[in-house]
Amino acid sequence: MARNDRHLTLEQLSAAIESGEVDTVVVAFTDMQGRLQGKRLHGRYFLDFVVEHGTEGCNYLLGVDIDMNTVAGYAMTSWDRGYGDMEFALDPETIRTLTHLPATAMVQCDLVWLDHTPVLQSPRTILKRQMDRAAELGFTAFAGTELEFIVYEDTYEAAHDLGYRDLTPSNQYNVDYSILGETRIEPLLRDIRNTMYAAGLNVEGSKGECNFGQHEIGFLYDDVLVTADNHAVYKTVAKEIAALHGKSVTFMAKVDEREGSSCHIHLSLRGKDGEIVFWDDAAGKRTRLYDQFVAGVLATMPDMTLLYAPNINSYKRFAEGSFAPTTIAWGEDNRTCAVRLVGRGAGARMENRVPGGDVNPYLALAAMMAGGLHGIEHELELEPALEGNAYTSGRSKVPGSLRDARDAFVSSAVARAALGDEVVDHYTNMADVELAAFGAAVTDWELRRGFERM
Repeated sequence: MARNDRHLTLEQLSAAIESGEVDTVVVAFTDMQGRLQGKRLHGRYFLDFVVEHGTEGCNYLLGVDIDMNTVAGYAMTSWDRGYGDMEFALDPETIRTLTHLPATAMVQCDLVWLDHTPVLQSPRTILKRQMDRAAELGFTAFAGTELEFIVYEDTYEAAHDLGYRDLTPSNQYNVDYSILGETRIEPLLRDIRNTMYAAGLNVEGSKGECNFGQHEIGFLYDDVLVTADNHAVYKTVAKEIAALHGKSVTFMAKVDEREGSSCHIHLSLRGKDGEIVFWDDAAGKRTRLYDQFVAGVLATMPDMTLLYAPNINSYKRFAEGSFAPTTIAWGEDNRTCAVRLVGRGAGARMENRVPGGDVNPYLALAAMMAGGLHGIEHELELEPALEGNAYTSGRSKVPGSLRDARDAFVSSAVARAALGDEVVDHYTNMADVELAAFGAAVTDWELRRGFERM
């Protein structure tokens, strides 16, 4: 079964390979950092061997830093364990064509051990376990992610050679909602929109944002797993298309002193048969279940921030008066709060404004579901809505650094109960690796201040 008529069934992919319409199949999974990793397989080999027998990859793929260096501290993968294999378990519901590449299709995967038990630390598995937990309570979850990015006129190679400094943004002024500003790079944006539509995503549109060269392409909400899968594909494909246009895009949370790039996440629950559970139409207001869910997300915000903001750079985005939240509070259509409630009836949903463009969607969605279900299970009371400016409210703050978020996560009983010790320990180690790397780095700022004058 295909997710929509632009996804392929396995039978349709087989026919496309047999006819020569497709000759390359990308087999991919999403790693800890939210990147697609995997292999390109010849279509004939994919049909003759991989469909029935699968394919494998080294388990170090869930135990490396951003530079793909093997690092210590992971229980599931190490030199002592011999760096064995994991199997890439094909999910036939994710098959899609990639029209920006010649004769190419993609299928996304779960990660399982060679005995076919799931790899618990895999981001996709972490999300699926929270989906199962919701299903046990009678719910399904739907989500949408809104990713901002910045476009540069420089190629990725030129940006590297420049040390990622003094790049030329594709717009030289604030183009928030500017039709003219967006037209400047419409060939790129149009190519991304249409390629993503052909790949099975339901495209809404694109708009300019505040920072120079900053834009956003929006997609319709869907089942949480579909949304996470689409999010991961979109980030990779947007970079690939930008490169084909001789440009580069970045989803970093913060590249300069101006506005950072967010990834606002909208989430709601439905009953098993699709019934609305966040809104009481007869009363014209939110349900108690909705309030409990939001209360749970707020109560676990410090515990789960590591999964919303996973990098050193993520925390540079949290600046007062920047539309990035610093305060753990909720409000009705209030963009100064960490959680914003929007919509009525079938459209009632919560928006988590904490994640940035560098977020791993599987982990963030799993964290939101874990927190919200905790609120439902413990019947947490929702505090009154914050009215006015959350930045000056004096309320509790979102953790202000990766170190603070790491410490809250590793010591969280709620995170351990919901996600499991294996997951908490694994992603705590990821934070430790990031902190150690940053602690060892000598920055441009230090050199400018200290080379001569200290």
